[in-house]
Amino acid sequence: MKLYPIKFLPVFSYRLWGGEKLKTVLNKDYSETNIGESWEISDIKDSETLVKDGFLKGKTLNYLIEEFKGEFLGTKVFNQFGVKFPLLIKFIDAKKPLSVQVHPSNEIAKERHDSFGKNEMWYVMEADKDAELIVGFDEKFDKENLDTLVSDGSILEKMHHEKVAEGDTFYIPTGRVHAIGAGVLLAEIQQTSDITYRIFDYNRVDARTGKLRDLHNDLAKDVIDFEPQKEYKTSYNRKTNFSNKLVHSPYFTSNILFIEGSIKKDYTDLDSFVIFICVDGDLALISKHKTYPLKKGETILLPAAVNTVELISKTKKSKLIEVYI
Repeated sequence: MKLYPIKFLPVFSYRLWGGEKLKTVLNKDYSETNIGESWEISDIKDSETLVKDGFLKGKTLNYLIEEFKGEFLGTKVFNQFGVKFPLLIKFIDAKKPLSVQVHPSNEIAKERHDSFGKNEMWYVMEADKDAELIVGFDEKFDKENLDTLVSDGSILEKMHHEKVAEGDTFYIPTGRVHAIGAGVLLAEIQQTSDITYRIFDYNRVDARTGKLRDLHNDLAKDVIDFEPQKEYKTSYNRKTNFSNKLVHSPYFTSNILFIEGSIKKDYTDLDSFVIFICVDGDLALISKHKTYPLKKGETILLPAAVNTVELISKTKKSKLIEVYI
């Protein structure tokens, strides 16, 4: 049997800051409350997503890689990562602000946690009025002052706050302190890692545990990049029916497609799997004369062996994020 475009069953995660937009805006199917994250494609232990349909229904990413190797990942990707899937794709709904946090590099994460690091990017799908993302610092300070700034919450005054709207994109390299503000719904693309160092959490109690959440400032101090940047938001072009560059990093490549009518894509020379994240609109993906619907809030993976597809927008304009290694 030949490989085909694959959808996975999402894994939903409770978060004390989670809301209802994953259900009301992205039509996710769950009954719990305070669901903050929908893991669309995950190879994280105990949170593996399973193939939704087709002859591979119920299989994990690990099974697909072991069974199909380069046909699934791409030969160059398989040679680099082996049986570990390198990316984690999420949707995040922040009804309340997330903690101020930072992620370790590949080297530190490997040494401390036997894990990949966590370089990531955000694409804002919806934002309430005056909603903001908090990324990096507006002024430099010494790490010796970190404990004091955390204890009284004044670290937030040192950080860069940016009001956001649909389409805003941010790259969050390891070491960059960050937080998602209340009222933001976004797509997140990251390395396969669940390592987060929480620095400040607004002194709030988790209703499920009745306790404050742990902080990790001792681990974070050696990770944080304290240097302010001139610009944190990623700028990009909006050419129709074209792969416009979003974030190109050593860890993943992401582009955005504004699709009107139809577009054909040929990945014969890419030698990587491709992930499409529909961030707006309603499309049909056609592969080998079979049609796969793809609506806002849905994600689909093209194995490396699936070289050509046609994308047809059913609305005036649909938006896809295209991701590969």
